[in-house]
Amino acid sequence: MPIFEYKGYDQAGKQVDGIREADSPKGLRAALRKEGVFLSEVLAEQEKQARAAAGDIDVKRFVGGRISSDDVAILTRQLATLVGAGIPLVEALTALVDQVDHEKLKRIVSAVKQRVNEGTTLADAMAQHPKVFNNLFVNMVRAGEHSGALHVVLVRLADFTEAQARLRSKVIGTMVYPLIMVLVGTGIMGVLMTVVVPKVTRMFEDMKMALPLPTRVLIFVSHAAQNYWYLILLAMGLGVWGFLAYIRSPNGRAWWDRTVLQMPVFGKIVRMLAIARFSRTLSTLLRSGVPLLTSMDIVRAIVTNTVLSGVIEQSREAIKEGESIAAPLRRSGEFPPMVYHMVAIGERSGQLEEMLLNVANAYDSQVETRMSALTSLLEPVMIVSMGVVVAFIVMSILLPILQMNTMAAH
Repeated sequence: MPIFEYKGYDQAGKQVDGIREADSPKGLRAALRKEGVFLSEVLAEQEKQARAAAGDIDVKRFVGGRISSDDVAILTRQLATLVGAGIPLVEALTALVDQVDHEKLKRIVSAVKQRVNEGTTLADAMAQHPKVFNNLFVNMVRAGEHSGALHVVLVRLADFTEAQARLRSKVIGTMVYPLIMVLVGTGIMGVLMTVVVPKVTRMFEDMKMALPLPTRVLIFVSHAAQNYWYLILLAMGLGVWGFLAYIRSPNGRAWWDRTVLQMPVFGKIVRMLAIARFSRTLSTLLRSGVPLLTSMDIVRAIVTNTVLSGVIEQSREAIKEGESIAAPLRRSGEFPPMVYHMVAIGERSGQLEEMLLNVANAYDSQVETRMSALTSLLEPVMIVSMGVVVAFIVMSILLPILQMNTMAAH
């Protein structure tokens, strides 16, 4: 059925709007009248797209258009519940269209439902929206449809998506506080250098006396920050832009990924995150019936570090030649011994999925512990760093004063 966006008024005269499926504008008007809503405007999806193409900007689409992993996880869990209750797939998708509040996601679910209603498989219908349903999602759904265990696969997908969203939230949440401290500290230093320090150091410049080196450095930095701040910001912006452009290139990306893995503290966390993602994703795919080579292909695509994804690609080629998964992981030197030993045990015992899941859980736990420890360490380091800068400023101001007192005493 076509999708319509409508605006109208309820019985109390309050303005309402929304999105709903209907056979026609007339059918939508009749259905909403029964609910006490009187339409003032009805806009079909085709009309809306034409209006957007003509330059009519939809503010709501830009402000609330992003679909998060949490939205997809909730949608997957709801679909799993409906399918598990024995509701036919088209009816389950129809119910989802009514339940979803997110405007963009509602359109996508409605488009998926329409394709399924026309005879397309759910996986193929979802594959038309790769920004929402990625390759992993689509292949797992396809495996569930082929095996007749769609409900089980959807539950696993929901668990997997929620676990990834939780881990991402923990990592981001852990880094928010240090980032705020850096921004606040930078702002305070900027105010000191451009407003406070110039007023204090101006009297030293007027005295025409030989100033100590720290004071001369402070005056130089303050003068540059006050008079050339725009050039400093421009240079910083160009530097960041050039760095980002370089690491987007193949050579730059390979160098950056190798460098990140070799960093003293962050390198271990990045490696653990990538290995946890690799293990959990491969376990989920294999448990859902996706073939091993296809699973390795998908996992390689979602591991963003090129060094580790290259190892996974080598493992895939080795598997095609009849080798085990553990052997190329061991040869690479990029995966810790615990990982390839547990993979080897899983392959021998026929419990590879469970072993991979154990690896993922272990590394997720270690990441959480290390991130908490890192945050606890960063706080005093940043406080001490700010204290050192403030002490340098105070010392640079006091030294000339002490020098003048000494000269006056003699």
